[in-house]
Amino acid sequence: MLDEDELQALVDDIRELGQHQPVILDGQGRLLDGRNRLRACEILGIEPKFSTYDGDDPAAFALSVNMRRRNLTKGQLAMIAAKASSATETDKRSGSEQSVRSVSEQAGVSIGRIGQANTVLRHAPDLVDTVISGAVGLDEAYKTARENKAHAESAEAQLARLRAEDPELADRVVEGDLTLPGAWAERKARAEEEVRQRKVATQLLCEVIPTLAQTRGTDAFTKFDPQFLLPGRTITRETINHAMTALSEMATTWRERDLP
Repeated sequence: MLDEDELQALVDDIRELGQHQPVILDGQGRLLDGRNRLRACEILGIEPKFSTYDGDDPAAFALSVNMRRRNLTKGQLAMIAAKASSATETDKRSGSEQSVRSVSEQAGVSIGRIGQANTVLRHAPDLVDTVISGAVGLDEAYKTARENKAHAESAEAQLARLRAEDPELADRVVEGDLTLPGAWAERKARAEEEVRQRKVATQLLCEVIPTLAQTRGTDAFTKFDPQFLLPGRTITRETINHAMTALSEMATTWRERDLP
């Protein structure tokens, strides 16, 4: 867009002499050229003159008219080319590569440079217009876009890993209930709690099972005397049945885990 003074000059010119150049649209009514003329007519409250581009490469056309009017850097041209090509890519998906090549040749910028601009378009879209205006160079914007892309890819990889380890947490991240760092913090806390529980269970079994095994073949059971019971450690037939069930479950688990 023109700055305020330039736009006002265009408004004054159209008011006095009329609109000499039409606003150019593509076959679907999208603006290819004449954004400032369109704005000037809106300010004046008059109906703009329109013309429809009937060629087969609107991206190249849009770039061409900008090249003729402005003293643009290669970075600006590449960014305009990428933006124009993106606007038509949906309509001519199969011919998008040819369009980019045509624009590259017409603008005098390499396809690689347009590729950098496309990276900015996808991963730092807020910088596109600042590159076109010249406020930010393409190299600087490309660096930011690559950082954004790497961060996004890293986040996707982390989410995929989280889904493999804890699908419930991954779903909460996707639904917006948790941030990715928050989900990993919860995952870590859960893992630490799991380790704690394993440690407690192992130590308990190490205290109980070897001691019980040592009573096998002895007369310990016949010498059991209720008057010497430890506080909170009552032994009854029910307790023994529970213990036998627990040992049976333990034996099954050992077989399933193939433990010695």
